[in-house]
Amino acid sequence: MNDFARILMLVGLLTFVIGGLFYLLPRLGLPLGKLPGDIRIERGSLTCLVPIATSILFSVLLTIGLNLLIRFLNR
Repeated sequence: MNDFARILMLVGLLTFVIGGLFYLLPRLGLPLGKLPGDIRIERGSLTCLVPIATSILFSVLLTIGLNLLIRFLNR
C-alpha cells in the first residue's frame, strides 16, 4: 500500500507541474500551437487546429522526463 500511495503522490505532483508549465509557457512567449508544422485552417467562423509539431515536441519532452523519473526511482 505504501508503494501505491507514493505513486499517487508522484502522479499528482507531475500533474501539478505539467499544469503549471501549461499556464506559464504562453507567458514566456513560446508559440505553442503556432509552431512551424502545426496546421491551422480558418474558414468563416470555423477554426480547425492540428498541432502536429507541438505534439511531437511534448512527446519528446515527456519521454525524456519519464525516462529520467524511471531511472531515478529504480536506484
